[in-house]
Amino acid sequence: MSSFKYLFGPVPSRRFGLSLGVDLMPHKTCTLDCIFCEAGLTTHRTLVRKEYVPTEAVLKELAAWFALDLKADFITVTGSGEPTLHTRFGDVLSAIRACGRVRSVLLTNSTLLYLPEVRSAAALAEVVKVSFSSWDQASFEALTRPHADLSFECLVDGLRTFRQDFPGELWMEVFIVPGLNALPNQIEAIAALARTIRPDRVQLNTAVRPTAQQNVPPLSESELRSLSGYFTPAAEVIARFVPGDVPMRGARSGSRHTDKTAVLAMLQRRPCTAGDVAHAFALSQEETAIMVRELVEEHAVRKEVRNGETYYSGVG
Repeated sequence: MSSFKYLFGPVPSRRFGLSLGVDLMPHKTCTLDCIFCEAGLTTHRTLVRKEYVPTEAVLKELAAWFALDLKADFITVTGSGEPTLHTRFGDVLSAIRACGRVRSVLLTNSTLLYLPEVRSAAALAEVVKVSFSSWDQASFEALTRPHADLSFECLVDGLRTFRQDFPGELWMEVFIVPGLNALPNQIEAIAALARTIRPDRVQLNTAVRPTAQQNVPPLSESELRSLSGYFTPAAEVIARFVPGDVPMRGARSGSRHTDKTAVLAMLQRRPCTAGDVAHAFALSQEETAIMVRELVEEHAVRKEVRNGETYYSGVG
């Protein structure tokens, strides 16, 4: 898989099992600069939609991946930024659905769903996972540091409109940061707005992995679980708290066509533990230890201890 430029993984995910990522954005181009983002600080905050990476090249890589008869639970259209900024993300979703072998997911921060053309393209996904962690403009700005022309009211209206016509599954992730959106009245306000959007699933997350802004504190697992009942349906806790635990639905071995380039491609997009790497690429613990040690020695990867685990992430 080292020949793939726009595909990465499959990445182990609590939500999506083994998820093959399709990266449609240059690092780190986004509409937001979330303090808790695992992909790092936003270097290009924009609302300009264009074909950021060549769609035809992405489609060729997808065809090549399918030809290898590799396994994944989901194919996730995502990015080192916000994938709906890419004007042809819908064409990628259509290609995944046309294959019919792996379910398609769109990961979006919800900010561009006020645009009819974005809603139409997003509806091609079988699952759309949206971010929704605020209750007003002030909390939206504190958590996500949005582009100056974005409003929280517009984001909520876009989500409601999208939900009305979307035939697939709408999953909502609520990221909890103590001191910003973790008080009971704040959670109640988020949950009340979420009910007007009618998600099929609600998932609670917190900063157990390295984040864009340093020292973003996590909420404890017990505290997260105590918030589940505020939401309809009751929220799931997806943050991973147990060191070495990689609980995934339907998880199975990834590709054995693995070298350091493929592993680095994954770590450049998301911090992972050695266990994550081993599971994603069906490597032994010894093979994984050698690979990540070499990447650290080459200064291609840095390591950081977070929540009792060592995470590896790409440099630059």
